Amino acid sequence: MVAVLINMEKKSLFTVEERIEMLQAVTKEYGNVRVDKFHGLLVDYCKQNEIAAIVKGLRAISDFDYELQMAQLNYRMSGVETLFMSTNPEFSFLSSSRIKEITRYGGDVSGLVPDLVHRLLVERLRG
Repeated sequence: MVAVLINMEKKSLFTVEERIEMLQAVTKEYGNVRVDKFHGLLVDYCKQNEIAAIVKGLRAISDFDYELQMAQLNYRMSGVETLFMSTNPEFSFLSSSRIKEITRYGGDVSGLVPDLVHRLLVERLRG
């Protein structure tokens, strides 16, 4: 399950529906992946969908400080466990804001994002 947060306060480059379509396209070869959206607390979504664990990716130690606090709160509120997975060092420097900035100024981010996402980023940011 990949869950996309509906966050009305955040101005995203792509709508929730566009993000879901992209995720579905890039995960279609994996028959066991489902993409959904939710609003509110992640732990409430997990309880409603009988999800026992959340997997979070960590790029740097600074991510761990924040995510550990969230994991402990989530467990306290709902019993939902959080599993941490460190990123491949080859990609640890990536962030969505850096990818968008590089694309906006004509840089090449192919190979750093799936081909579909690269094409849509270029269309949206340089279009």
